[in-house]
Amino acid sequence: MNEKSYTELMKLGAMKRNRLKENFVQDLYIEMLLSEIQLTVEKEKLLRKIDLAIDGRDKKSFILLSGQLKEINKRFGT
Repeated sequence: MNEKSYTELMKLGAMKRNRLKENFVQDLYIEMLLSEIQLTVEKEKLLRKIDLAIDGRDKKSFILLSGQLKEINKRFGT
């Protein structure tokens, strides 16, 4: 005879909902963190390419890469 009372069942349900909310927030935070890392890496690679284009006086590449940098900055929110 292992029946639980209504109160116990309600507490268990509330605890389960809280756990699900916490997991959702954690997953969202992890996703945001990974996105930021990915954008940072992309931006650093692009900045290196822009530096090389400047050093090589390659105006065409510089303009193309600068446009890509603007797009990354939009995604970054800057």
